[in-house]
Amino acid sequence: MTDSQYRLAPPGFSDEEWEIFERDGMLFFEDALDQNTIDELTAAIDRVCQSSPRFEAGQTFGCQNIVERDPAFAALIDHPRHVGYAYDLFGELLKLHQSQFFIRPPGGERYNIWHPDGARAVPYGTFSPELPLQIKIGFWLTDLPEAKMGNLVVLPGSHREQYIDEYDSHEPIDGEQVVTLKKGTMTLMHSSIWHRVEPNDSDVVRKNIFYAYCPAWLTPADRVLSDPAWLETLNREQRIIMRSYDNAYSNAKPPASDFPLFLDRETGLDRDPDAYRDDVKLHRRKRRTWAERKKAAAAISRSA
Repeated sequence: MTDSQYRLAPPGFSDEEWEIFERDGMLFFEDALDQNTIDELTAAIDRVCQSSPRFEAGQTFGCQNIVERDPAFAALIDHPRHVGYAYDLFGELLKLHQSQFFIRPPGGERYNIWHPDGARAVPYGTFSPELPLQIKIGFWLTDLPEAKMGNLVVLPGSHREQYIDEYDSHEPIDGEQVVTLKKGTMTLMHSSIWHRVEPNDSDVVRKNIFYAYCPAWLTPADRVLSDPAWLETLNREQRIIMRSYDNAYSNAKPPASDFPLFLDRETGLDRDPDAYRDDVKLHRRKRRTWAERKKAAAAISRSA
């Protein structure tokens, strides 16, 4: 069944990108943002900073739930540049887990030590060793051509490791990658990849944005419920992806009106063909995710 009121799922992983993501836990997309968009997002960061009593010029500053603080950030919730990747993993239960920006000025003393994202005592990988329970999209608004500029440092392939000896330290690790990139680059991180942040010894203020996505039933990281008046300013897909439900169990079983989030990008359908009898209602049907289908195809290929 198709309906013109619903959108096709935006583009997501290519086969090559999926192979790299599974191997390294990280993808890089140069020139994902044009200069006008970089300027708009930088201006939005500046507006939020000016209105925040916590902001101090020259100090490291981070802000959470930024989508509710400026329309420029809200517009990215379902942006086709990146949301298709999240939909490939989390399908019809896609949710925005967290939205944040960071400002890291020269000489700032607060910078992150080695860690994965998400739960620590029992990490996400314990429950989902093959697929991430969260991915983080990064938009980089500052040129970072060399090390010691407040760079992100990642350990490629470490998303398969639950523990590393260097946890909670800044000790270098063999094989680590100091991320140098052009402004306008988009990154995609597996939640379980180990990473840290370098000090900023340059004369440049590093600015970047992160949007993390997860399944709807995972607790959001930066809010409990969203402002109902603000939700009314969003389009249908953005409102669904925020998953602001008065009934907590709706996070696991969303209301029928939230289906479909997107139509299948290949078939244009709102359901898997040849699955279930016709009388089974749409919101009660399981739809396989792109990643699920990809894993199944790989298993068949290996057994052939």
